[in-house]
Amino acid sequence: MRRFPEDPIVRDIVSLLRRQQFDRRQLLRGAGIAGAGAGAMALASCSTGGGGTGGGGTGGDSGGGIIWGNWTYYLDFDEATSSNPTLDAFIEQAGFDVKYSENIDDNNTFYGTIKDALELGQFTGYDVITMTDWMNARIISAGQVQEFDYGNLANVEANLLESEWEALAEDPGRKHSIPWQLPTTGWAWNKEMLPGGLHTLDDLLKPELKGKVQVLSEMRDTIGLIMSGQGVDPSSDWGDTEFDNAMAWLQDALDSGQINNVKGNDYTQDLETGTMAAGFVWTGDVVMMNVELGDQWGVELPEAGGMVARDSFTVPNGTSAENKAKVEELIDYYYQPEIAAEVAAYVAYVTPVQGAQEAMEQIDPDQVNNPAIFPTESDWQRLKQFRILTAEEDNRYSTAYQKLLGL
Repeated sequence: MRRFPEDPIVRDIVSLLRRQQFDRRQLLRGAGIAGAGAGAMALASCSTGGGGTGGGGTGGDSGGGIIWGNWTYYLDFDEATSSNPTLDAFIEQAGFDVKYSENIDDNNTFYGTIKDALELGQFTGYDVITMTDWMNARIISAGQVQEFDYGNLANVEANLLESEWEALAEDPGRKHSIPWQLPTTGWAWNKEMLPGGLHTLDDLLKPELKGKVQVLSEMRDTIGLIMSGQGVDPSSDWGDTEFDNAMAWLQDALDSGQINNVKGNDYTQDLETGTMAAGFVWTGDVVMMNVELGDQWGVELPEAGGMVARDSFTVPNGTSAENKAKVEELIDYYYQPEIAAEVAAYVAYVTPVQGAQEAMEQIDPDQVNNPAIFPTESDWQRLKQFRILTAEEDNRYSTAYQKLLGL
């Protein structure tokens, strides 16, 4: 029997957090986290709920402050004070409010809530959002976001990792998008229900898991992990054949009832209740659940390869010029290495800020060599980025995936 966790990256995170007696928000208590409004208000230090009304319609004037739309569990949080320390420090320093809203559950569903406003150039309810780069490529190509003024972004210009400047083909030089975090995707399992753990993709097809396997609604994460399990590098020059093979595996698993759940960021509820026994996850979420709720779940980056993505700041066109400048002040604040290190020590994902590793010496020396935050060259060999799709491929593959899942 394998002892949790075998994955050295995940094992390091867990041991570090235990030594610190790290506290994270009690997951999945009260209202659900998928939908926004009340759930986001319960979890965020200051939330608008449902996109907020402070934007003033088309101008993006949020009464002197700005509204930041982000994913759940994606900013440092102090359980004792129910606050976000780095954000609170920024608000005090900047002299204006930041309403922090955890309303992004899935790129497609969140995009659906702001799509009409984006197309009309109206205020979306958010001055700044942090969707994943493949979705950012879509809104950048459509001319729906504003260009950053690097005169206000000295820290970004100095500290953005060199590899990130050209990481998004649709935005060379990061004129319209600035990376926030680089999340990783792997798989998890209930250790009591599956004591032997997961070793290969087809382990998810074990009879004892029928009806208790879950995949993510994000196509690039789910199809990317399936491709890796089938021996295909999702960052390589694959085509229709490889995509169709991955889709066929997923189709068979759905048709047989082996997979019965497709979720966005709220999948953690099903882990906790036992509805889900195994499946694809964003690794940081499950690591934190284990720390808080006990070592109930195994979690690994598959040996065949896990996924890494980029969630980046963008400013929609409906945001006012005044608020855009405030957003740039916020972003530049988070590109101070010591601030980036403080966030990274909490969210346990790869930080895009150069100098954060050195700053971690003061923030949390135990995490200076944490490969989940600062991957080594060999660690990067196990982390694959879903290759850039052409507009035609993106439309065709995404449509096929959504149709298959019934979304």
